[in-house]
Amino acid sequence: MNKADLGALLEAFFGKRLISQRRVSPHTVASYRDTFRLLLGFTQKRTSRPPSKLALQDITPSLVSDFLDHLETSRTNTARTRNLRLTAIRSFFHFAGLEAPQHGGLIQRVLAIPNKRCKRPLIGYLTRSEIEALLGAVDTSKWIGRRDYAFLLIAMQTGLRLSELTGARREDVTLGTGAHIHCVGKGRKERGTPLTKSASRVLASWMKEPWPVKSAFLFPSLSGGRLSADAVQDLVNKHVAAARTKCPSLIKKRVTPHVLRHTAAMELLHAGIDRSMIALWLGHESVETTQIYLDANLALKEEILAKTNPVMGKSGRYRPTDRLMTFLSNL
Repeated sequence: MNKADLGALLEAFFGKRLISQRRVSPHTVASYRDTFRLLLGFTQKRTSRPPSKLALQDITPSLVSDFLDHLETSRTNTARTRNLRLTAIRSFFHFAGLEAPQHGGLIQRVLAIPNKRCKRPLIGYLTRSEIEALLGAVDTSKWIGRRDYAFLLIAMQTGLRLSELTGARREDVTLGTGAHIHCVGKGRKERGTPLTKSASRVLASWMKEPWPVKSAFLFPSLSGGRLSADAVQDLVNKHVAAARTKCPSLIKKRVTPHVLRHTAAMELLHAGIDRSMIALWLGHESVETTQIYLDANLALKEEILAKTNPVMGKSGRYRPTDRLMTFLSNL
């Protein structure tokens, strides 16, 4: 192939590098695919050339910078989304550096484009009273309610990712001594997450009862298939809406499946678990990732404040000097 042919490079990048060599998740492939769809469409408008006729040298640093600006201004994407698109572009240009080294100067200039700094909001999570209200709002008189109850409880106890929960199978659950759920998480890393006694009892009861559908999934859909992300968000919305009548603090909270994962982490943190252990529990690549839970833990900060010996200040009303009063009077 022509080493500078953009189409051939992209095909090799997705087929050879991402799927065959790195074996990235379908979510990553879809995210990178969407990035290059947008980039190629933007480039086509700029150069008036179809994507199949583009060469690597057409993707200049200035064009990439303009594309990133276009995402924020025309598509109203956040700075975080802009940075995620840039990550995909960088990954491709790292690959292009090996396949087309004659364009090393161009490639290095693209790789030098920096991420945009953005505000990182505090994470959302549920307090113990909100957890109890959410679980208490589930109608367990029906099969689907018992499924939802088990799903929510396991989500908030284990902290498994959404894809790990929906992909869990019956054979992944070990009950009795050393009860745990086995999963293959982000980065193809396997781990086992322990279950509490109460969670084990709920799962044991859930797995023993007769199901109206035949399925290998631990939390199947009504047709026996894997729950979709939208279906999980719908069930969360449904039970949160019911819980709000008895727990007003939920009214102002947007609860997503990932908030349930954050809730599990905060429960561990409140129990005094070291953040390195929390990172291991959640399957984080780096212990620094758990810093977000420390940032959001107001109760822990209040405990720290209570242990300090504060400087005693005195309150008083500000009184302007005569000179300042004269200045104001002369305005």
